[in-house]
Amino acid sequence: MTDQHTDQSHDRVARFRGQVVAITGAAQGLGRGIAARFAREGATVVLLDRSETVHDAAATVATETGARTRGLVCDVTDESAVSSAFATIGSEFGRLDVLVNNAGTITIAPLAELTLEAWNRVLAVNTTGVFLCAKAAAALMQERGEGGRILNAASGQARQGFIYTPHYAASKFGVVGLTQSLAKELARDRITVNAYCPGIVGTDMWAYNDREWGRLLGDYAPGELMAEWVAGIPLGRAGTEDDVADLLLFLASAEAGYITGQAVNVDGGMFMN
Repeated sequence: MTDQHTDQSHDRVARFRGQVVAITGAAQGLGRGIAARFAREGATVVLLDRSETVHDAAATVATETGARTRGLVCDVTDESAVSSAFATIGSEFGRLDVLVNNAGTITIAPLAELTLEAWNRVLAVNTTGVFLCAKAAAALMQERGEGGRILNAASGQARQGFIYTPHYAASKFGVVGLTQSLAKELARDRITVNAYCPGIVGTDMWAYNDREWGRLLGDYAPGELMAEWVAGIPLGRAGTEDDVADLLLFLASAEAGYITGQAVNVDGGMFMN
C-alpha cells in the first residue's frame, strides 16, 4: 500500500510543498508513517519524540522521500522542552503550518491495580501533551498570520471507554473537548483544530493491547482477542498507517478549510457516532 501511495503522490501536485509540518511521537510506528506521507506530499517535516532515535527516524524519512526533515528530542509532558522545540522550529524554518499531535501512551489494569502514577502519566502524555504542543504551535501560526492546522490524536475510546482503561478513555475524551474549545478560539486566526479517532491499527501499541486485554479478559492466546475484535469491524479488517495518514492529509489540506472542531473516526465502522 505504501508503494501505491508513493506513486500517487508523484502523479499529482505536492499539496504541502513549502509547508512545515510537525509530528509528535514520530520516532517509530504510526508517527513515523505519518511523517513519511507528509514528506512525500512535499512538506518539510519536523519529527518530535522523547527518544533520541527520532534523529534516525528523520534521516530515514529524508532518505526515503527526498524531503527536508528535522528530528527534535522533545518530551511533550515537559513545558520547557515543548517551548524549546517549537522555538527551534520557528527559528530554523520561520513558519509552522500543520501540527499533528500524535504522541500517546496506554496502560491496561483493573481498577484495584491502577496506580495514580499510571493515571497521571497517561493523562500527561495524551491530554496535557496535546495542550502544550497546541499552545506552542498556535503561537507560531498566529505570529505568521496565515492560519494553520492542528490535528489531535483521539481514539475509539473517545467514543466509548473500554474495560480496564478508564485513564486512557478519560485522556481521549479530554482531547475531544480540548479540540472543540481550541477550534472556537483559534477560528479567528484561520487555524482549524480537529481530532482523529483511530480504531484498531497494526502497531506495537496494539500488540501490547492484545496481550494485556487478552490476559485479563480470558487468557486468550496471542492474537486471538484482536482477531475476534477485528472480525466485528464492519469493513472486516484492522486499520493501517495509510488509513490514518489519508485522513490527516485531507484535514491538513486547503480542501478541509471549512472543517473545524470535529472528531473524525477512522476505524472501519467500529464506532458510528
